Amino acid sequence: MVGFKATDVPPTATVKFLGAGTAACIADLITFPLDTAKVRLQIQGEKQGAVRAAASVQYRGVLGTILTMARTEGPRSLYNGLVAGLQRQMSFASVRIGLYDSVKQFYTKGSEHAGIGSRLLAGSTTGALAVAVAQPTDVVKVRFQAQARAGGGQRYQSTVDAYKTIAREEGFRGLWKGTSPNIARNAIVNCAELVTYDLIKDALLKANLMTDDLPCHFTSAFGAGFCTTIIASPVDVVKTRYMNSALGQYSSAGQCALTMLQKEGPRAFYKGFMPSFLRLGSWNVVMFVTYEQLKRALTAACTSREAPF
Repeated sequence: MVGFKATDVPPTATVKFLGAGTAACIADLITFPLDTAKVRLQIQGEKQGAVRAAASVQYRGVLGTILTMARTEGPRSLYNGLVAGLQRQMSFASVRIGLYDSVKQFYTKGSEHAGIGSRLLAGSTTGALAVAVAQPTDVVKVRFQAQARAGGGQRYQSTVDAYKTIAREEGFRGLWKGTSPNIARNAIVNCAELVTYDLIKDALLKANLMTDDLPCHFTSAFGAGFCTTIIASPVDVVKTRYMNSALGQYSSAGQCALTMLQKEGPRAFYKGFMPSFLRLGSWNVVMFVTYEQLKRALTAACTSREAPF
């Protein structure tokens, strides 16, 4: 068996909280270029109609987007917004993933057998709570990923400058722009991601198809990433467009979605689907596998400290 062995001692809420944030940061470091490519593809054509947008496409496909960015803006552009992204994950993933089991136990009143309803409630709750905590970091991350370095048209020079500029020009509310679609998105993402991972993993273990080790975690995470991408892509595109929009461009997230539908058609809601899947699939695999190993490692370390002899 590869990795840390499962222990008889369940991980504490603190271990899950710290482990989730750390695992999410590691996953972000590895998959961030895919996320940046996804954002560029999602915002492409938003200021044009469907016909004009098709005629002036700058980015084509995941690899094409990454190569175009590296050629025209330099390889570092693929990591635009990384600092804000890591800030986001430490606050965001710690809440939505690290507190999931605790909230699930709260809804089931401590029962070991959680139904799908309790899992969905727990996923929605921690997803919405995480947005309430980490929304400003998400806004800054998206703005950085969307800005092109070529041509000297950068909106922000640094992460701190982005926070200050948005607060100064758009007010405090600017840092919380897109909270509603982001809550909707993350309630959906959390339910699809965590609940699907939970259900696939439980099914594999109950059917004795796999043991609670790396192959099981890998399979469950990959399945969760695919399901999440299909369900969450439309909300994700609207969230990205709305967060990145200039002041007054859209009156609401609903108006942003309606404008997309009118100007670009229904397919616009699945712009950047392939990078979304590649990113979510790979992100889920790295995050969940790392998270499971960190939980075991931290629990073993805590146990050995409490009982040194």
